[in-house]
Amino acid sequence: MPFVLRSALPALQRGAPRASRGPFACCQCLQEGARRPQRLIARLSGPAAGLLGRPVVRHHSTKLSTLPGRDTSPLEALGKTIGEPAPRKFFPETNNRNVAYWLLGSAASVFGIVVFGGLTRLSESGLSITEWRPVTGSLPPMSTADWDSEFTKYKSSPEFKLLNPNMTLGEFKNIYYMEWTHRLWGRVVGLTFVLPAIYFVARRKVTAPMAARLAGIASLIGFQGFLGWWMVKSGLKDDLFAIGSHPRVSQYRLTAHLGAAFLCYTAMLWNGLSILREQRLLKNPAAVLKEFDALKNPHLKVLRHSVGGLAVLVFVTAMSGGLVAGLDAGLIYNEFPYMGVGLTPPKSELFSSLYSRRADGSDIWWRNMLENPSTAQLDHRILATTTFTAIMTLWAYTRFSPRVRAAMPGLVKRGVTGVVHLVWMQALLGLGTLLYLVPIPLAAAHQAGSLALLTGVVVLGSRLRVPRGAALIRAVHTAQRQSAKKTPVSKRYIVTAP
Repeated sequence: MPFVLRSALPALQRGAPRASRGPFACCQCLQEGARRPQRLIARLSGPAAGLLGRPVVRHHSTKLSTLPGRDTSPLEALGKTIGEPAPRKFFPETNNRNVAYWLLGSAASVFGIVVFGGLTRLSESGLSITEWRPVTGSLPPMSTADWDSEFTKYKSSPEFKLLNPNMTLGEFKNIYYMEWTHRLWGRVVGLTFVLPAIYFVARRKVTAPMAARLAGIASLIGFQGFLGWWMVKSGLKDDLFAIGSHPRVSQYRLTAHLGAAFLCYTAMLWNGLSILREQRLLKNPAAVLKEFDALKNPHLKVLRHSVGGLAVLVFVTAMSGGLVAGLDAGLIYNEFPYMGVGLTPPKSELFSSLYSRRADGSDIWWRNMLENPSTAQLDHRILATTTFTAIMTLWAYTRFSPRVRAAMPGLVKRGVTGVVHLVWMQALLGLGTLLYLVPIPLAAAHQAGSLALLTGVVVLGSRLRVPRGAALIRAVHTAQRQSAKKTPVSKRYIVTAP
């Protein structure tokens, strides 16, 4: 049968244009003529009444012209379109599940490199490689001559002259391998993201908005590599920090490098979770409608907006921690909650004129906040305490508000509990790092805890987000139609797209 249809297709295409102008009449016109009210005939007089009341006889030779304003009849147009494939969009309407797994795997890799980068900084290994070679630097020194050359370059750096004048070649290899591994890991993150992203886009595995997001994340990864070298470069020249001070990278550049890593990780995590949620909901349209209705509850609006603000607060607190790390501010005032004889240092110390670079002192406020170790630590304490208080307040709001508690889905309740556990863990790690003079294990765990806390808030935000996307909205309307058939008319309602 398929062979017969395929063989008859060309003949039908050739015959349809001619047949459409021949013995066929418009069915709609014949039906309208049959339904014409007979009382109109009685109102007419003369020949018109006789012509109107007389039945119309159409012979097979009568030809119908095409409709006014059209070059072809409907049947002729149908004949031209038979056999033509339907137009196909380049991007699909849904994302492939494998894209989500790849994004979450990339996020885990970024999480790991952030923690390892903290270890590299704490072990003072970040300035051991004094050149930026994106391609040739992928391999470590392979011979004794290569190691002597790298060690000679390091001897010309301020860190060697001021801190490590007695360092041996064996000790240099230890810090060199730390920084080399960190840079190699960064290259791996870039390649394992860019190449699969190109494949998924070329194979039509992602939607158009997701393809744009992947391009943005890839650009951010490349920019992150530039920020890394820009940060290291600040510790290789004496003119970029005060003469005689401890050689270290600029706290501004360190914070920018850390912030770009946090943003990259958050983007990967958010999009991966969104795809998994989309795939889960599309499998069950009834679940889409149920979750849609639950999240559109007006009692969850305040909670949803609060979680968004909480994510920003956690990010800002982590960036203030980057300033503290860049200034080595964790090595002073190793007590809590006091800072010396009071809760804060003296005002003259917090806003010292020594950090001002203008004669009128107009920059004394912001320069002390970003360059004074005492002020930077106080700012971090305030932000950390605010974050802890905000999360506990949010937990109390969801716990003791009957309407909010009844409206929250189970996943949202578990997400709030998880964020509470993470903020307690992060607070204890921060106190331990401060009280024990920044030991490397605790300091690295504290940095990892900040990213873990941000992860918990992002996961909670993704669970509170109202489902969006053309495919999900279509599934919602499908579920609405199915439920409308089972629901009395008086109880039906319409759910609009967000």
